[in-house]
Amino acid sequence: MAKHPTDNPADPFKKALAEATRVLADDPDLAVTYSVDPPGISGDNVRLPQVSRRMTREEVLLARGTADALALRHRYHDAGTAARYAPQGAMARDLMEAMEIARCEAVGARWMPGTAGNIDAKIGHEARRKGYGDIRDPADAPLATAAGYLIRHLATGRALPPEAANVMELWRGFIEERCDGTLEDLDKVLGDQAAFARFARRMIDDLGYGDQLGDDPDEMDDEGEDEASDEQDDQPDSTGEDDSQEEDAEADPERSQDQQQDQSQAQVQMDDQGDMDEAEEQDLPEGEAPQEPPPVPPHSDADPTYVVFTTAHDEEIAAEDLAEAQELERLRAYLDQQLEPLKGAVSRLANKLQRRLQAQQNRSWEFDLEEGTLDAGRLARVVANPTTPLSFKIEKDTEFRDTVVTLLLDNSGSMRGRPISIAAICADVLARTLERCGVKVEILGFTTRAWKGGKAREEWLAQGRPQQPGRLNDLRHIVYKSADAPWRRVRDNLGLMMKEGLLKENIDGEALEWAHRRMAGRPEARKILMVISDGAPVDDSTLSVNPANYLEKHLRDVIAMVEKRRAVELLAIGIGHDVTRYYQRAVTITDAEQLAGAITEQLASLFDSDPRARARVMGMKRAG
Repeated sequence: MAKHPTDNPADPFKKALAEATRVLADDPDLAVTYSVDPPGISGDNVRLPQVSRRMTREEVLLARGTADALALRHRYHDAGTAARYAPQGAMARDLMEAMEIARCEAVGARWMPGTAGNIDAKIGHEARRKGYGDIRDPADAPLATAAGYLIRHLATGRALPPEAANVMELWRGFIEERCDGTLEDLDKVLGDQAAFARFARRMIDDLGYGDQLGDDPDEMDDEGEDEASDEQDDQPDSTGEDDSQEEDAEADPERSQDQQQDQSQAQVQMDDQGDMDEAEEQDLPEGEAPQEPPPVPPHSDADPTYVVFTTAHDEEIAAEDLAEAQELERLRAYLDQQLEPLKGAVSRLANKLQRRLQAQQNRSWEFDLEEGTLDAGRLARVVANPTTPLSFKIEKDTEFRDTVVTLLLDNSGSMRGRPISIAAICADVLARTLERCGVKVEILGFTTRAWKGGKAREEWLAQGRPQQPGRLNDLRHIVYKSADAPWRRVRDNLGLMMKEGLLKENIDGEALEWAHRRMAGRPEARKILMVISDGAPVDDSTLSVNPANYLEKHLRDVIAMVEKRRAVELLAIGIGHDVTRYYQRAVTITDAEQLAGAITEQLASLFDSDPRARARVMGMKRAG
């Protein structure tokens, strides 16, 4: 059968790898996706590195190694056991996590030797990316990573990739000297996560971080059982309640531990809440009050009172996971066809932006210095007067290079048609233009998964319509292009905006907070966030059961937080609606076709080397 010209040659490999991952994880329902975002596992979802059409050897080995490592973790790692033995301090937690990852990979390598080579490739890639091969001082090498490498090496007997072995050897003498007796038990505990967790806690103590471990959960259980037994002996047995109480306490020790945390005993579960509180107070050391459960963290850093009914059905998803590769190519072709008449004007604006940026890329030098690069242009002075000292020069850094720009696109239903097409093509042009100038670009979109509430609303109805439920819809935050992804790999993703049924409602406040949170973790010195929207946040399900300004107030609070922190430069463009009432720096355009010019002019002004010119960004007004 003839191969369709749009078939992606990597698709058969990706499908086969996804099936192999499910088999290795022993979970046929495991969801496997490929993304340019960092790989990871969350519940029953595994995210693997993207594999391009070229299917380079490095891409294939990295995908296979990552898939095997995450599948083994899914199979051999129990989150409940990990939480039970988790240390309190940050360094101790890092050590425990690194050693547990090594344990899962080592168990898999013992039972399924084919995984070992794949995981070696993954470890080598990560170590090279982090520059571990160039480290010479142990103080510059992460101890937790070295401990994980050593556990894997001792458990499997396999040599590590050179860069990873360098980090391990820098710390190996120290770890083996401190943990000599403990390491002898490694083979005995490798297959039992709880036993290994106890082993890891001993190692952490040996390494000098015992103060970060917190209470020993096993000792707490023993004390709880003894006290429960004493309490049962002291109480009359005629009612028949004692046996049931003891069984409840034994059946659910983790729940008692969670309730009391740092207390040194577990309480027997009792039917009467008042009696239970009294017992807790008697068992506590004198002068101490029973600890309250930790408060639920707020859903919003900007407004702690902002309520979300449930986040269980929200999703942050890569564009390629919402459509097949063939469909994305088809939608991208449709987008290009729709915007053919605009290509000339958009190209001129792109060239204008690139010229303005590249003009600042011209070399700038500091002259007449005592060290640096020899200034050949001033050698004539030395020839004329040999007593004149040599002159040196140094090239100055370009200001805008260490910059990341995020475009946050409103994917609501009101953007359907020409506005969303213009927004998509502008994102395309800006990403290509800025990438050529050395500026990283991230493209994000936000909408909801359903009209007028989704599964969140269904749960709210099933619970009897409680009052003031807060946000009552399922968010969908889309990553069209991450900042580190080359544009050529994700070009088709913007075609997703043309997909029928994608554009629904818009909850701007949470989307803006999400984009800001992603940018805050970036290493670039300068961060610019541009929001493109066509009006106020609207979600019928939420606004029908909350105050009318509920979403709008949260948006204002988030904007105020971002502008107050000043870590991110925030600006906005409103399409057909005045957004200057929300954003301090904003411009409103009446025609979607003006969007390309507005974006390029604003970005060009922001990159201007003259601070006064940057302050005069086209059309920007203060919200009054």
